[in-house]
Formats: sequence, C-alpha cells, structure tokens
Amino acid sequence: MSALAVPFYQRRHKHFDQSYRNIQTRYVLEEYAARKAASRQAAYYESSGSLGKTTCRLCARRARTLAHEAMQESRKRTHEQKSHASEEKRIRFASELSALEKEIHTARHRAREQLDRLAVQRMVEENMALERHAVEESISRAPEILVRLRSHTVWEKMSVSLCFTVQGFPTPVVQWYKNEELISPASDPGKYRIESKFGVHVLHIHRADFDDSATYSAVATNVHGQASTNCAVIVRRFRGEEEPQPAGIMPFHLPLSYDVCFTHIDVQFLEKFGVTFATEGETLTLKCSMLITPELKRLRPRAEWYRDDVLIKDSEWTKMYFGEGQAALSFTHLNKDDEGLYTLRMVTRGGVNEYSAYLFVRDADALVAGAPGAPMDVKCHDANRDYVIVTWKPPNTTSQSPVIGYFVDKCEVGLENWIQCNDAPVRICKYPVTGLYEGRSYIFRVRAVNNAGISRPSRVSEPVAALDPVDLERTQTVHVDEGRKVIIRKDDLEGDIQIPGPPTNVHASEISKTYVVLSWDPPVPRGREPLTYFIEKSMVGSGSWQRVNAQVAVKSPRYAVFDLAEGKPYVFRVLSANKHGLSDPSEITEPIQPQDTVVAPSTPGRVVATRNTKTSVVVQWDKPKHEEALYGYYIDYSVVGSNHWEASNHKPIKYNRFVVHGLETGEQYIFRVKAVNSVGFSENSQESEAIIVQAALRGSVSHMACPSHPHGITLLNCDGHSMTLGWKAPRFSGGSPILGYYIDKREANHRNWHEVNSSLIHRTIFTVEDLMEDAFYEFKIAAANLVGIGQPSDPSEHFKCKAWTMPEPGPAYDLTICEVRNTSLVLLWKAPVYEGQSPITGYFVDYKEVDTEDWITANEKTTSHRYLKVTDLHKGHTYVFKVRAVNEAGIGKSSEVSEPVLVETRPGTKEIFSGVDDEGNIYLAFDCKEATDASHFVWGKSYEEIDDHDKFKIETEGNHSKLYFKNPDKSDLGTYSISVSDTDGISSSFVMDEEELERLMELSHEIRNPTIPLKSELAYEVLEKGEVRFWIQAESLSPDSTYRFVINDKEVNNGDRHKISCDRSTGIIEMVMEKFTIDNEGTYTVQIQDGKAKNQSSLVLIGDAFKTVLAESDLQRKEFLRKQGPHFSEFLHWKVTEECEVLLNCQVANTKKETVFKWYKDGSGIEADEVPDLQKGECHFTIPRLSRKDEGVYKATLSDDRGHDVSTLELSGKVYDDVMLALSGVSGKSASQLKILCTEEGIRLQCFLKYYNEEMKVSWFHRESKIPSGEKMRIGGGEEVAWLQICEPTEKDKGNYTFEIFGAKESYKRTLDLSGQAFDDAYTEFQRLKAAAFAEKNRGKVIGGLPDVVTIMDGKTLNLTCTVFGNPDPEVVWFKNDKAFELNEHYVVSLEHGKYASLSIKGVTSEDSGKYSIYVKNKYGGETVDVTVSVYRHGEKIPEVKPGQLAKPRPIPPSEEVLGHEANAKPKQK
Repeated sequence: MSALAVPFYQRRHKHFDQSYRNIQTRYVLEEYAARKAASRQAAYYESSGSLGKTTCRLCARRARTLAHEAMQESRKRTHEQKSHASEEKRIRFASELSALEKEIHTARHRAREQLDRLAVQRMVEENMALERHAVEESISRAPEILVRLRSHTVWEKMSVSLCFTVQGFPTPVVQWYKNEELISPASDPGKYRIESKFGVHVLHIHRADFDDSATYSAVATNVHGQASTNCAVIVRRFRGEEEPQPAGIMPFHLPLSYDVCFTHIDVQFLEKFGVTFATEGETLTLKCSMLITPELKRLRPRAEWYRDDVLIKDSEWTKMYFGEGQAALSFTHLNKDDEGLYTLRMVTRGGVNEYSAYLFVRDADALVAGAPGAPMDVKCHDANRDYVIVTWKPPNTTSQSPVIGYFVDKCEVGLENWIQCNDAPVRICKYPVTGLYEGRSYIFRVRAVNNAGISRPSRVSEPVAALDPVDLERTQTVHVDEGRKVIIRKDDLEGDIQIPGPPTNVHASEISKTYVVLSWDPPVPRGREPLTYFIEKSMVGSGSWQRVNAQVAVKSPRYAVFDLAEGKPYVFRVLSANKHGLSDPSEITEPIQPQDTVVAPSTPGRVVATRNTKTSVVVQWDKPKHEEALYGYYIDYSVVGSNHWEASNHKPIKYNRFVVHGLETGEQYIFRVKAVNSVGFSENSQESEAIIVQAALRGSVSHMACPSHPHGITLLNCDGHSMTLGWKAPRFSGGSPILGYYIDKREANHRNWHEVNSSLIHRTIFTVEDLMEDAFYEFKIAAANLVGIGQPSDPSEHFKCKAWTMPEPGPAYDLTICEVRNTSLVLLWKAPVYEGQSPITGYFVDYKEVDTEDWITANEKTTSHRYLKVTDLHKGHTYVFKVRAVNEAGIGKSSEVSEPVLVETRPGTKEIFSGVDDEGNIYLAFDCKEATDASHFVWGKSYEEIDDHDKFKIETEGNHSKLYFKNPDKSDLGTYSISVSDTDGISSSFVMDEEELERLMELSHEIRNPTIPLKSELAYEVLEKGEVRFWIQAESLSPDSTYRFVINDKEVNNGDRHKISCDRSTGIIEMVMEKFTIDNEGTYTVQIQDGKAKNQSSLVLIGDAFKTVLAESDLQRKEFLRKQGPHFSEFLHWKVTEECEVLLNCQVANTKKETVFKWYKDGSGIEADEVPDLQKGECHFTIPRLSRKDEGVYKATLSDDRGHDVSTLELSGKVYDDVMLALSGVSGKSASQLKILCTEEGIRLQCFLKYYNEEMKVSWFHRESKIPSGEKMRIGGGEEVAWLQICEPTEKDKGNYTFEIFGAKESYKRTLDLSGQAFDDAYTEFQRLKAAAFAEKNRGKVIGGLPDVVTIMDGKTLNLTCTVFGNPDPEVVWFKNDKAFELNEHYVVSLEHGKYASLSIKGVTSEDSGKYSIYVKNKYGGETVDVTVSVYRHGEKIPEVKPGQLAKPRPIPPSEEVLGHEANAKPKQK
C-alpha cells in the first residue's frame, strides 16, 4: 500500500477496474446483435407473405423449399459474416476504448494541473488575506472627523448641502439626525439625499422650508468607537408675519415611489438588563428584547456583546443567542473574570444601537472561613519548550486578612490531576513555571493564601503548548507540483559542526526579589544535533561557579534561576551542549542583584463622591503619583458610623472614575480607593466626604433642573366672561421650590398662544378674565422655579365660556392619591368652586379598574370630609377614581378622572411611628430615605395641613421629620398624615386613639419623673467559701449617688460582718456576709438615690427560701475545705468509646508528686492498664468488653498528707443497663448488612458488629413478626457477630428478615430479602453441606493405632493393626509403595468384626522397607493412612524416630452419585 496521501481532488472520485469495462463492452455488442437478428426475421416474414399472394399451393410449397434452402445458406453465410464483423467490431471498439482512456488520462492531467493552480492561487489569496488583516489591524482606529459640519442660514425653497469628512478603519458607518431623530430618506422621498464618497459624507436637503430649521448631527461609528459633529440650519422667510406652513402640506407634488428601499433598520430596545449582582459559580443570562423595523430576513442586524469594550465570543464560559426579537448572553459558570461593563451593540447598515449595564460578581463562599477570594485573569506569556510565565490579578481583600502569597497549579490538557508548581507561596502576581514536557499542552490556575487558609482556585487559563517559537523560524516549507511539499530545516543546512559554540547575548530579561529570568541566543553555528543548555552562577567576589541545573538540562533559551541570596549581586554564564560534548562558557553577564523592579503603587489621591441615582454614587479620585504598571483600582464603601467596609468591585478597574451600585437610598456612605499592581496593593486612600444616596437633579437636555409640567387642568367655574381653572402641581420640582405658574390660552382653531398672566401665580387655581361668551378656549400651564420655566403641560380640553346656572354643585378638583398599600389607598380632593344653589352636604367616591367600564361607589353614604380611605381593593390591579359633590339639589358634576394607580405596597415603605424623647416630649416621626434636598415634609391632621403652632411643633432634619405635641390632651385624638414632596408619592398616616395617647403620656410621665433603671433586682449568690453575696445592678450611677442596705427594717453599715461596696462604673452595689447563720433570716432591702431619681429593691429570705440559702452556704463551705487538699474536680463517670470500650473517667486537681491514686472494685484494689498521670488531671479505667462479671461498685481514691477524697460509681442495675444501651448504640452504627451463611443445620443470617453481647437489646423479625428463639429459629452470637439460625428451612421461611439493635436514642435496622434466587441458592448450599456432613460422619475412617514411622530389625514379625469405622462397613485394602501386593505367607491381612484391620509381615527383610498404606472406603468416602517401615540389620544403629507421632490420614471424597442425590433434595412443604 502506497504511503502517499491521495490528492484532495481525487478523494471523492469513483474508480473502476478493467472488468467493468469488459461488462459494458459485452452489453453493447449483445444489444447490437439482437437488433440485427430481429430486423432480418421481420424482412423474411414480409417476403413470405408476398409470395403467398401470387402462386398456387404447389408452387408455394416449392417456393418455400427453395426459400428454406436459401435461408439455410443465407444463415450460414450470415454467420460467417457475422463472426468476421464481430471480430472487426471488437478490434475497432478496443482501439476506440484505448483512445478514450488516453483522452481521459489527458483530461485528468489537465484537471490536476488546473486544480494545482487553483490551490496555489488559494494559498496566495490566504497569505494576502493574512497580510491584509495584519495591515488592517495596524491601521485600525476609531473614527476621526477631519472637517466638521458648518451651520447654514438659507431662504425658503432653497436647497442646502451639509458635508463633513471623517477617517477611520474599518470604514465608519455614518448616520444623520435632525433634532436627535434619525433621518431616513425613505420616510420622505425627494426631501433628503445622502451621499458618501472617499470619506466625504453629504446630506442634501431639497427645497428647504420653515420646518427644516433644526440642529443636524452626523454620527460616524465603527468597531473601535464613534465620533460626531453637528450644525444648525436656519430657514428664513420673505414675509415673517405669515403663519408657518405645516410640514405635512407641500405646495408642490413629487412623484412618490411605490418601491421603497429601506436603507436604515431601526432597532428599539424594549426590555433591558439592568445592573446585575451575582456570585461566582452561579449561572446567569443577560437578556434584551427589542423591536426591529423593518424586520427583513436577509438584512438582519448583527448582535455583538462587549465586556469593557472587548468583543465577546462563544466559549466554554459564555454562550450567545440572537433571534425572535431577543439577544441573550448566558454564563455557564460565573467567575470574577466576567465582571465588567457589558454592552450590547446592534450593528446594522445604517448604524449602531447599543445599551450597557454593569455586572458585579462577588466571591463565592470561602472553603475556609476567612480565606481570601480567588485570583483572576490568569494568563500565560513567553511560552517555550519547558518554560512559561504565568501572571494573574490579585483579589480584593476588604473583609479578609491580607494575601501573603499565591500557589500556581498546572495540569496537562486532557487530564484532571493538578500539580502544585511552587512549594512556598509566591508574593508577586507573576511566576515562571519550569519543568514542562516539550510538545504537551498545559492549563494553569492560581490560589491565594492568607493567615486563615487557601482560597478557591481561579478560572483556568487558556491552554498553552510547550513549544519553542524559534523552531518555526528554523523550518521552511516549499510546495512543489502535484500537492507535494518539501520541508527544509536549518539544522540540516548546518555544517559539520560537532561541539556547538557558546550561547550569546546572555542577559536578564526579568528580575525579581526571589528569582532572575535569564535569556540568551543559541550559538551560531549550532550544529545539527539537538541543543541543551547549562546555567552557572557566581556570587560577585566569591570566585567560584555553581551549576544551577545540574540534574536537568534546559532546552529553551531562557531559564528562571531561584535560590538567590537577597541583596547579593550575581553574575551568570551559559554553556550549550549536544551529544558530542559541552561548549565553552558564554560571556559573563553584568552583575545582577535580585530585587523587585516593580514596587507597590502609591496611594491614590483625593476621593470625591457625587450623586448619581437612588441606588448609586459616582466616585472619582486622583491617580497615584507612581502608577508602577497598575492593574487598576479597588473601591470600598462603608455606611457612616458602622466601620464595616464592603468591596464595590471585585475586579480591578483601569479608570479613575467608577459608579458604585447597590447602595441603599437615603443612607450615608463614605468611600476609599486603593491601587493594585503585580506586587500588591497601595495604602487605602483617604476617605471621601460622607454623601447621602439620592438621585441627582436632572431634567431634559434643554431644561436641566427645571420643574416638570403640571397636569390635570380642570374647569371649576364659569360666569360667561371668566373661567376658573384648577390643576395639579408638577410631580418633581427640579430641586428648587416652585415659585409659581404661567398660563397660556388660545381660542379653538387658532394657532397662536397668548399669555394670561405676566406675573407668577402662586396657587394651583386661577380665574382667567376677559373671555368671549360662548367661545371655546384651551389652556396650557408651565411651572417655574429658581432655575427657570419648565415644560408646559399638554393643552387642556376645549372649555366653552358659558355661565354655569345649574343647581347642583360643580366638580371637585385636585384629586390626590396617597398611602397606596396592597389593598387600600387614601383619596384627597378639594371642594368645588361652584357650589350650586345650596351648600355642599357631602361627597361620593367612585372607582373602577382601568380595563372595565362599570364604576363602583366606595361609600354608601356621603362623606362630609374631603378625604376617604378606599379599602377592599385587589393587590396588583390598577384603578382610577372620581368624586361627585352633593347638595340639596342633587349630585353634581363628576371630577376629572384621576390618573391610574397600581394598588401595591412599594418596597421599603415606612410608616409613621410614635415615641417619647429624653425630655418626655411626645412626638410622631417619619423617615424618608427617598427625600431630596428639594423635598418638604407636610404634616396634617385629618388630612389638613397643620398650622397651629401653639399645639404642635415640627422639626425636620435631612430625611427625618418629627411632629411634637406641646400639651397633649384628648383634643389631639385623630388621624395624622404626612406627605413628602418631590418624591414618587411617599406618604403615611397614623391614628392616635385613646389607648395610644394614654400609653405615650404614661411613658412621658416616667421620663419626667424618673426612677433609676435597674439591670438586675436585688439577688444573692453563695460564694466559694460559703459567703453569701447580696447585689443589685443599676443601669448607671453618677458619682453623687447614695445607697443603703436595710435588713429587717434596720440599716446595716460596712464592717466585719457586712462588707458593703459600690462600683459606680458598672452600677453594682453589693454586700458580702462571711458567716451566714440561722439568725440571718428576714427581709433584705437596698435603697438608691441619684439626684431626683430613686429606686429600691427587696429580697425576702424566710422559711424554705432561707433554708435553701443556708444549706447551699454550708455545702460550699465544706466544698471549699475539701478542695484544700487533693480532690476530684469531676467525679467518677462512665463513657463508651467508638471501639465499644467502657471508660470510667474522673478529673483530679490540687495534686502533687506524693499524691496516691487507687482504683477499687467492690472494696478490692484493682490495677489499671495505664498508670494515671495526675499532672494532667485526668484518670480513666478501661473495661474492654463489658459483661455481667464487670458489675460492681467502682471507687477511686486520692490521698496525701493534706487530705483524702473519694469518688464512687455503682456499675449495676440501671447504670449497667444504660451503659449497655450506649454500647448497643455505638455497636449498632457499625452493624454490617445481613449476610447469609449456610451450615449443615440450615441457613444462618449474620450481622457483624464491633461488639455484641447477648444482654444487648436486639430483635429479629420475619415479615414484620418478631422471632422468638426456639428449636426452629435459634438466636445467638459471638463477640463481633449476631446471628439467626434457621434450622431445616422450608418454603415458609422465605421472606424479609430484619435485625434491629436498640441504642439509647435510636435503633439500627438491617434487612435482608431471603426469597427467590437468594433462598434457592442458600437452600442448595445447605443441602450440600448437610450431605457432606452426613458423609463425613459415616465415611470410612482409620480411628487410630497406626504410627507414621516404624523401625524393625530384620527377621522379626511386623504387625500393623488399627481400628476402622464406617457405615456401611468400609472396604479395606493394603498397599505397598502405592501398589497392591500379593497376599501370601509372608504378608497376612485380617479384618475382625469389621473394625479391626491388621497387616502381618513375617520375617521382615530389608526389602520390606517402604511405605505401607491402608485404604478404607465406603460409598460416603474414606481415607488413606501411610506408614513408613524401616528395616535395619542386626548390629546397625537404630534410626531415630520421634515418639508419639501418629500417621495422618488422607481423605477420599464420596462418590458423585451420593452427593448429587443429597444435593438435589428440595425443601418440603410443612
């Protein structure tokens, strides 16, 4: 088989051999012959038919005969011709076939040449594409505008062209905007024309009109960024007093194209992903749904995801999806490497739409508490044959101890065994890994270490191959014809150099405190043999050289040298070697001193925090003076006063500005920053000034910090010449109080608006005068603050100026919804301006869900208040409301419908709470973290703003407000409310009822008439010597406080009997009585006074209470005396170990060398296995296997010249039972699964345990029925096994068996299903063993009498006699040297009574020496016994024989018939 590979253009071709061509040839020839024969036969029948019509019958017969002869002759001639023609055709066909083969061969050769040319052309194109890509990469840059747009002022009906020049690569995509709205020529054909040639982009505006006055912008975008320019176009008229012509009405007609060509695809983001917080190890998907217009299958936008402006591709960790109006980025296993700013860019031919949000990835829980987070961004650099540099970024250790180093692990690709590369932690974030195997690929990971432990491993690096990149330069491939290539290696071009030259250019490519990386150039010439290198070092001044890599040669032209003395300079040299020998050393390097070339960065500068949103803050800082190859910065934040810092980012950021998300609205925070590089962290920066998290003041671009527009304009009254209007204030004031309002009006069908008021209106109601009766008007209103005038409201409805004369009242107005909760809300409104013919008596409130038509009346009877709490609403539903006023004439006009409101409690909603301050003042308080600097807290009673300063006082500070009651009484009962302006409708209410007011007034009275608060009432404790201490503890005591003790109404003073003291720092007052006797029964009282505050506490010790204290005092006094000598600090007790041993333990104290410790049982001394070490204070006695013999009274004694102490434990009765239960529990945990053991008696179920005693509480169950021990079922066990013996098992014995052992707290069960195949196998084995036992019992045996060796002198008679047994009687045969011998007078054999067998040899000679065997066997088997007979001659030394050695029998198995019959027996049914 050829070793050459088949060319690619032949791999899909089918090849046929010569047999195929022969088959085709035969097929064509046979088809041709068949056609010729058919034509001849047809001609013959035609000719015979024509003869029949012209002759008679005789003539016809003669003609047929002649015709037949002619036909026979013709056939013969035709056959000869046919044979000749066939030969000619075969020759001609073979020649044509040969020519065809030559043509095919020529065509194939030409095709091969053409394909080779195409392959070369494709190779050239690929090389050119690579070079083109390299050039494009080198010239790639973001768009840069060279010539900007210029503003134009033109007259109407003139055309204008806007042009600018931009450069960038790839070529930027340009989009044009008018007042920030995208310009699409297809939307207004003939109006706009866009051209782009050679970087010059032009927007032509045809016949500009007044509506074309605007700001025009051009945005150029490519993958590297975007740039923009703008200008203004002003279109002037010849006559300025004319009304502007609507843009939609054109004074001329343009032909509209029905075939609209969409050159712009509009992408509108609908649901976006927000700032996201996740944890390492989780899965996550960032989704963004969008509306694509038009949606064309062949012109779909391209979705690109970026992290920190770096394009993301599908990988093991990230998966992307785009389709069905949704783009998604999924993370299979989050890591801190994934943290960053994520941007979704929808790229179309018309431009780029993008959206960004930040993803924060927290550290996963550490494997060891306090361990640091995992490092990140592990990368490999400078890979070579056996060497690679691994770098990483350090984790943020805000809440952990600092990192002291890192471990680097490596793993071969395809394997799972990780190998640690460094024995000691490396301190910097860079490490050279050596010892790689050439040609293998590796991945790396890093773990951080601190004082608490080791972190989780980082995400693994990208695979890197251990190959020398220089090898590729030393190899050249030349392509020749027919797909062949020639590989030329520079090693083959080397001369006949055997020993290589020395390396050159030896230098330190990297210097660290712990290692130096040496690099050099290979020797020139180097020879053909593979090179290795040896490195030698020498400390400057030492004069000696030491080989660094004596054990392993280096294959790469670089090496990391470790084990260098810190602060000492070194010089190095390198030697090259091959199989022929070692080169001369290279030139010596300059002195190199191991030191860190990069130091930790300096501290960042001033940190400034500014508001951003309700949950985020923008933090900026000055860069450090010495950046030192920064990785980036870490930002920490802390709640003011907590002193607890949290990490904001978990991956270093490179900019000195960052948005900290996830903060709590209204909370006060401080921030700090630290820089990080490969060496470590800088010092923390100074803390920023505290900032409250609130939304920054932002408006639109043209109205920054101006108020939003008013809304809800309502007509409240009309007298025919004036109209009274009401409206609602703006939702947001813009950060400054609203100063007033401006109103514009215009008549219906008029275009011009006219201002109503030149000075500000300060209320939300106003009467517009000088109107025309029966005319229709519409109004719009704008609010103003210090910054300026905000956007006007939408125009109102058309109001007709016609006098109101109806008797019913007009509409209520200014409907306000507050206190929205899950099932209720409060509706407020203002009374109608027009009351009708009579005063208003009440109001009805109606409401309905937004999607329904039926209104529901909330109150069955009218309410006289201008507020109502609407209840029984459905959570999550949206409602609208309206109010109808009522007087004697009836129900008036409905108010304007309120805005829709979602009935649901806002997250973080807070309520008003009541309290009393330190001075006893009663107050209501409310906190609002969403409040801004422009917010106002408005307190009200019955939903009317409180302005009675004689009864109330309001204090507001920051986001906290309090309402104080100056003189609280029953008139203050009612509902109190608060609302916070410039928020999203935050409000709350509080019902002050009689019970709550009484509670607050009692608390106020206690504060204004204080008592000394007590942490603890008067109590007692008995001290070590039997002293009794009485003590009381107050919350706090001043230095001027006084106290006294009173016993039985008599004050006692400090003295010998009563030691009284006070610690004012802790508030503890105590009295200690050294001798507590029967005379001290009575009542004990302590009285305290501190300024105006007083308090006292009493303790009654009479009767049983006194006796308890007295007995405890006596006991403690005796205990104190006992402890003056050697004593038991912990008395004798028992414990069961995991090895099922019983330990009797006790603790001793106050011992010395002379102290004697002894063990006793039932009064008799016993010796322990170990001599007790009294210095350790612990003694124990071990009972290995507890049983009844170990019952008794155990006693331990301690004694020396200072005293004697005894501890006793009675190990019997309940104590013995408890110990046995504990043993059962420990042993039960070790119980194995039930196992089957077959015996000749039946089937035995066994459970192996660490320890078993028949006194343990165990039970056996069969089919959930407890098994008693009996003849059928026997229960027993040994020291380490418990068993159940099933004797003579039957079919009824099948089923589940359970063994249960009971411990002190729980029981342990083991179950076995003895049925089916398990039972059959066990029963078969039982029958076999039973048969074997029976056979063993009844087989033939030699019971005794034969020795193993017999010595006898020749000429004497030898008798070998033994007793045999067997049932039935066995067959007995004697053998000599394993052969039967002939019985005669010399050899006599006898068997008496079937059991006494003997062999007599008369007149033994030396020939009778040998081995004699007796063979005893019946149908159940038998055995053979050998006896060695040694005959010696008279006068020879008698051979030595060991006395008492009996011959050992050899068993003979029973016949297979017997065993098969017994084993095939089946269990019987009983």
